[in-house]
Amino acid sequence: MSRRSGLASGLLLGSALDALLADPRRGHPVAAFGTAAARAEGRLWAPSRARGALFTLACAGPAAAGGWATQRLAGRRALPGAVLAAAATWAVLGGASLAAEAAGISRALAAGDLDDARRRLPALCGRDPAGLPAAELARAAVESVAENTCDAVVAPLLWGAVAGVGGLLGYRAVNTLDAMVGHRGMCYERFGWAAARLDDVANLVPARLTALLAAALAPAAGGSGRAALRTVRRDGAAHPSPNAGRCEAAFAGALGVSLGGTNVYQGRAERRGTLGDGPPPGPADLDRAIRLSRLITAAATVLAAAAAYLLSARGPRPARRARPSARPVRAPHPRELGRAGGMRGILGAGTTARAGILGAGTTARAGILGAGTTARAGILAAGTAAGNP
Repeated sequence: MSRRSGLASGLLLGSALDALLADPRRGHPVAAFGTAAARAEGRLWAPSRARGALFTLACAGPAAAGGWATQRLAGRRALPGAVLAAAATWAVLGGASLAAEAAGISRALAAGDLDDARRRLPALCGRDPAGLPAAELARAAVESVAENTCDAVVAPLLWGAVAGVGGLLGYRAVNTLDAMVGHRGMCYERFGWAAARLDDVANLVPARLTALLAAALAPAAGGSGRAALRTVRRDGAAHPSPNAGRCEAAFAGALGVSLGGTNVYQGRAERRGTLGDGPPPGPADLDRAIRLSRLITAAATVLAAAAAYLLSARGPRPARRARPSARPVRAPHPRELGRAGGMRGILGAGTTARAGILGAGTTARAGILGAGTTARAGILAAGTAAGNP
């Protein structure tokens, strides 16, 4: 394994670990971070953007700095770097858990068990599941799969490829803070502003990459790539989020369904634009959304690993050694020392004046003195200045 392949190998291995192991029920690193952030919120909360910015920096900054510090400790050794990147990638990815939770809702809807589907929904999104009919439960699950395919898979992989372990941990910290305090409401309208805006910036490119991958892979999920792109261009901006709207519009077009509408969060209704042209999604459409999400996960993993490998290959190159001169070195004739052009003749022989005189078996000053004069007197006698041989 080469040095530059350590991060790329870690991204691939970490994604494989997430697919095989998913997230642990207890002791997950992200959950531990959330607990620490909740304590910091209790101490720093105030209805102030400045206090919210301080809270965001105090929580996300150490996470990113810790990732970069541990990566620096690993140095250029490929194996420790790959193990570190794999552990960080597994910790921040949530693709397997996302698919598993959505599949549970799909099975409950297919069996007609709405109570079980409502019980499972809060694991995917923050809207109030009480009283939601089957069509609304399916829509909520599809929208959550679309948005979280970016948040839990594509974005952390992309940041890991660009910024290493610090990018992986820093992004997950920002996204977690947005989920905690970034939503609108009386309590967090000002305090959560910094976390929400930072999360918007962090997902700007990943969300659009997610939409492009959804369009490219739509035929493998029984959908249309052209419809996905058309829906993103037409409806992507109708969503209140500048990033989630692109992901949800791409899934709506790819699956041929309509998303968006009125959502209820903690008793507060929020009206969103309609995305797509088809009918409301059902359990079968949720299954196709899960399949599309898994395909995007695989493609994003390969792209991130390739990007990490290529970016690390652009490091500084070692300096080249100077090649020795191909011209042979000729020892000066003793008579050349007494001539006015002696210095020039020695230089023409392919060496410096001092080296040439030393080659004659004496130091420069001793050789010239051996010619019967001091160096300055000998050169002046030859008709030239001492500083201009």
